[in-house]
Amino acid sequence: MNPTCKKRLGAIRLETMKVVAQEEIAPKIFELVLEGEMVEAMRAGQFLHLRVPDDAHLLRRPISISSIDKVKKQCHLIYRIEGAGTAIFSTLSQGDILDVMGPQGNGFDLSDLDEQSQVLLVGGGIGVPPLLEVAKELHARGVKVVIVLGFANKDAVILEMELAQYGQVFVTTDDGSYGIKGNVSVVIKDLDNQFDAVYSCGAPGMMKYINQTFYDHPRAYLSLESRMACGMGACYACVLKVPESETVSQRVCEDGPVFRTGTVVL
Repeated sequence: MNPTCKKRLGAIRLETMKVVAQEEIAPKIFELVLEGEMVEAMRAGQFLHLRVPDDAHLLRRPISISSIDKVKKQCHLIYRIEGAGTAIFSTLSQGDILDVMGPQGNGFDLSDLDEQSQVLLVGGGIGVPPLLEVAKELHARGVKVVIVLGFANKDAVILEMELAQYGQVFVTTDDGSYGIKGNVSVVIKDLDNQFDAVYSCGAPGMMKYINQTFYDHPRAYLSLESRMACGMGACYACVLKVPESETVSQRVCEDGPVFRTGTVVL
């Protein structure tokens, strides 16, 4: 086990976590496995705020938790290289350590779902990873899970086989190079199921579609991505407006990243 350094700032936990493994699973998309005591507190839909191991990069990078193994005290993160900071993450290897803040965010509400329930998961691109832990936990309860994934093209497809262990998977690609041509809407509009809950994460356009389609659904959720600075709700760099209000706002890092449909303006 890696000797970890832990401390708490209010409700925020800081810990040095050990890199167990890392591999490139698609062009510029990496799966990073971390180990540490923090894993015991993680829930599906939360994220970690990682310090770039380079003093030239002051701001941490938020990355969603893809899967959780509390027995091994390991978590999987899947991220795409977007700039210099994430490019540095991609050079990490087994035995390296990372300064981690978390777990952060409110996560997905999976309560009161069982073998009588039917659930829809909708993910797009790099928004697919946080749905893996959701699918795993729901499957363990006997929930019927339908999963719709959208990608730009065949090369961008990730986690299809992993998610297929837990439910029926439909894959769409914008160019038709794999699966069904089009976006996730071409599948969702033809689904006859009455879903007890909907969980989604993806690009802004997809989130707007899910928000509109399931606006009045009592248990439909959006996991939103945003640029963040502090990651603790103090800087208000990741603020969203609330419908029919000019003064009330929600912070993605502190009040999210998961919101019910119809509760924020997209």
